[in-house]
Amino acid sequence: MVRDGYIYGLSLLAVAIALAWATGNWAWSIAPVLLAAFFLWFFRDPEREIPAGAGLIVSPGDGVVTETVAIETPGGRRQRISIFLSVFNVHVNRSPIAGVLSSVRYQKGQYLNAMNPASADQNEQNTVTVCGQGCEVTFKQIAGLLARRIVFNLHEGETVERGQRVGLIKFGSRVNVLLPAEAELRVKVGDRVKGGSSVLAAMPAGERT
Repeated sequence: MVRDGYIYGLSLLAVAIALAWATGNWAWSIAPVLLAAFFLWFFRDPEREIPAGAGLIVSPGDGVVTETVAIETPGGRRQRISIFLSVFNVHVNRSPIAGVLSSVRYQKGQYLNAMNPASADQNEQNTVTVCGQGCEVTFKQIAGLLARRIVFNLHEGETVERGQRVGLIKFGSRVNVLLPAEAELRVKVGDRVKGGSSVLAAMPAGERT
């Protein structure tokens, strides 16, 4: 479990006990107990089996694939996969490939519904680029309507492993992944993916190192 789960959960349990003691009526403790249970569940952090094949790019988060599209960027043609994380999904984020964090850029912003495509540009977000395995993959943590904090635990220049835990988006949110144009997609719109274990794409054999 993520540390925040213990902080929120235990704090609310303390509130429940205080309310019951102060009022002499345990009914007053029902609401904070239910909230405590929710936070303990929401901040779960299950172990995942990380695929070991060469050139594989795994999902940085849990959720539903809402878009797969080819786009033009200043660096050339790329493929973008968008994943929507509802409040019911695990919100721990993982690195899609092994490599070096070449760029980490945080941006303050709005809190539009994460299902709105405009959220990718206007919402609070953290954009991370990982270089390794013969390619460059960028993923963007995007806050949603309820998400009010993005957590990223590493810094530029650090090395990560494929599927390694790197951060967290609190509550409903969105993750966009930019892949090389030549990557072979393994998912489609409507697919449910799990961070660290679901393969989004694979690099062609000639592009792997």
